[in-house]
Amino acid sequence: MNKSQELLPVPTSDRLAQIRRGIEKEGLRALPTGGLALTPHPIALGSALTHPNITTDYSESQIELITGAHRGVDECLNELIEVHQHVYHSLKQAGNEMLWVSSMPCGLPTDETIPLARYGSSNAGRSKSVYRMGLGHRYGRRMQMISGIHYNWSMPGVDSDQYFALIRNFRRHAFVLLYLFGSSPALCSCFVEGREHSLKRLDASGRTLHLPHATSLRMGRLGYQSDAQAAINVSYNGLDGYARSLHEALTQPYPAYEQLGIRNPGGDYNQLGTSLLQIENEFYGTIRPKRTVRSGERPLHALRERGVEYVEVRLMDLDPFEPVGIAQSTMRMLDVFLLHCLLSDSPPDTPAEIAELKHNQHLAAERGREPGLHLQRGGRDVLLRDWADEVLTACAPLAASLDQTHGTTDYSQALAQAQARVAAPETTPSSQVLRTMVEQYDSSFLDFTLAQSELARETLLNLPWTAEQQAKAEAQAVESIAAQREREAADTLPFEEWRQRYMAPQGLG
Repeated sequence: MNKSQELLPVPTSDRLAQIRRGIEKEGLRALPTGGLALTPHPIALGSALTHPNITTDYSESQIELITGAHRGVDECLNELIEVHQHVYHSLKQAGNEMLWVSSMPCGLPTDETIPLARYGSSNAGRSKSVYRMGLGHRYGRRMQMISGIHYNWSMPGVDSDQYFALIRNFRRHAFVLLYLFGSSPALCSCFVEGREHSLKRLDASGRTLHLPHATSLRMGRLGYQSDAQAAINVSYNGLDGYARSLHEALTQPYPAYEQLGIRNPGGDYNQLGTSLLQIENEFYGTIRPKRTVRSGERPLHALRERGVEYVEVRLMDLDPFEPVGIAQSTMRMLDVFLLHCLLSDSPPDTPAEIAELKHNQHLAAERGREPGLHLQRGGRDVLLRDWADEVLTACAPLAASLDQTHGTTDYSQALAQAQARVAAPETTPSSQVLRTMVEQYDSSFLDFTLAQSELARETLLNLPWTAEQQAKAEAQAVESIAAQREREAADTLPFEEWRQRYMAPQGLG
């Protein structure tokens, strides 16, 4: 075991038992034709602004489902399943829409036709829509329609420096997760219409494009990438440096965005601001340090004032073979992996290493299953398979400790499954997606994903759903609508004044 794998003492069972995890899962509402549903967010699901479990992401057509933070994997997954059940029962009552189970989008209309999410007339609600308008101008609306799963993770007694050590190691070893769980090796050609790309045809019509050894096109150069953001030199060596680099990006004017302007000649808003980032959430990354914000508080201010509370893992694709997008074994492997990142030696990052990590991410995303693929580590070439084996071998004592804590063998089994995937690339989700697409759906991304989406819908609709669960879900929806109206009634400032106050640099802490 080399120095990079030397582990700090494994926490006690009491602390391991208090690890908390929560999920935020995005998904497009799709039609039986495989096209995007252009209907408003269903009223039966409540207010996207104030509902605790159901909101929208970029688009009115993109639902985001949120669980609380749970001490048990099963409890977290059960809540995610129950929220899905409510959504599917509501969609069934309203018509024939379903949730698209792939990270890469369904059939999309023209860019300007993709509907932005709407959150009502409160200042906070309007700002969310203006922010999304800005994202569309800056990056195009199609890119925002990619969906994924965010895994929120924390352990008691971990301070900000330790969380940043975890983040540095996570970024070093993120290729392992892309290889193990990437599920987006193909996409609909509509996603890249008008863009340069190196994708290859999978079907005769050219409607399905792919890369033969890709794991996650979502996390490659076609996904959440931005030339403007490439200029942001973010350090993860501690909270102060991270906050300084983010503060600069949030306050530094960017000529192309200044030219666009905050409002158009007709007075409508183009974006919230003209800086490199409008707000903190615009910064893309595979993992983020997070702190719960108070009403009206900027996320960067919350981090500076109260430190890191948890990390948000952002590179996980939706698994189209799982009805809710993620398997229990995947969650357990994430727990083991994050614990390994936390407890391993974590030297400071450098500009040279950061460049290597970007290179490795793109290689793992676009060519991760390629035989003999090499990544870069400390200026040297290393086989992806050897490095992944090394990381997973070092995870074994942590899986055993979590098993002992919870009285199970599930964590060691999840790790064994991961190790088997490294040895057999054909067993990875990305390989299974391509093989199933070719063998059963005439190489059609849309046909494959549509069939999996219909299967997920039927599976969840067939689970037990009681009158009590329905009543609870309906009450939550009604309460959220009332809460939105209260917010709208409580606003006194004109929106422009509110925007200027919220965007003022002093609010960043």
